[in-house]
Amino acid sequence: MGFKRKKRENEEGDEPKPAAVETEKKRKGMLPSIIKNKDKRAAVHAKLKQEKKLEKRKKVKARDAAEKRALELGEEPPARGVPKTIENTREEDETVCRPDDEELFAGNDVDEFSAVLKHGSNPKILITTCRFNSSRGPAFIKELLSVIPNSTYYKRGTYDLKKIIEYANKKEFTSLIVVHTNRREPDALLIIGLPSGPTAHFKLSKLVLRKDIKNHGNPTSHKPELVLNNFTTRLGHRIGRLIQSLFPQEPNFRGRRVVTFHNQRDFVFFRHHRYIFETKDVKQAEAKGKKTKDSKAATVTEAKPIARLQILTGFPILNTQECGPRFTLKLISLQHGTFDPRGGEFEWVHKPEMDTSRRRFFL
Repeated sequence: MGFKRKKRENEEGDEPKPAAVETEKKRKGMLPSIIKNKDKRAAVHAKLKQEKKLEKRKKVKARDAAEKRALELGEEPPARGVPKTIENTREEDETVCRPDDEELFAGNDVDEFSAVLKHGSNPKILITTCRFNSSRGPAFIKELLSVIPNSTYYKRGTYDLKKIIEYANKKEFTSLIVVHTNRREPDALLIIGLPSGPTAHFKLSKLVLRKDIKNHGNPTSHKPELVLNNFTTRLGHRIGRLIQSLFPQEPNFRGRRVVTFHNQRDFVFFRHHRYIFETKDVKQAEAKGKKTKDSKAATVTEAKPIARLQILTGFPILNTQECGPRFTLKLISLQHGTFDPRGGEFEWVHKPEMDTSRRRFFL
């Protein structure tokens, strides 16, 4: 009986069972992270990386050969694929603003910022600090005063924020900015629209003051131009209008000042620049040196590629100089009305559960 049982098991073992085939396939397609042995895991990872590299090289060679073949035949080369990024693969959002959204434009005419943005009143900004201020906070506020025209700084003292809001309303201020500091470093901004809100709370990070920026420029007193980038959703549109209400709507282009708020992956990057158009004409070279045609040709060939292109084409070149400060904002909450943390109604609040996907953006 025992011999027959062993013979039967040997006959059945000649052909692998379907379960064994599946496990073997799984082992072949096993992820390196599943392997517990460090040396084996590193070897499998290196092998997979090399295979991906070879496959990518083959695709590039095939694409180049197809383009070369199309050019030889006088045909259009095949279109190149668009690389995938986090921005162009973001999750679909129903709140993205569209150019034909009549409801959005109708809301702009009656929102809290319409009085300032329709030139009904000039922006008047009050800037203050938290109760326990640090030495770096006033330095940051001093640079904010040079960035935002028609802004005034008041010491906070021991006054409650609600009393400061009442005082600002009596003095006809249109916005209130509170700079919060923690461990001697500014870490938050509170922007309150007056007289009826809204209130935006931002986390402030990566602050670089003007003195720490290499080759920085000094801003003038001209009204700056404002650039807002990538505020595409309803929430982003509202934040953009809140920021826009801080600046005058009639910039002075002679000052060549630009203030930029660039939104990327819900981080708002602030930059402050001055720009200048530089032109080098051949006539200037003739007037200065009175050189011959041969010497002028030699100077053109010896010049830098950008300057040579500029002389040949005649188009001016734009040069920028950063004036500072430089910082990054992250929206924490947006509240209806003025600041009221206990009884206020919040339009939007950031929560940790919202960060489960890298491709989900709210601004």
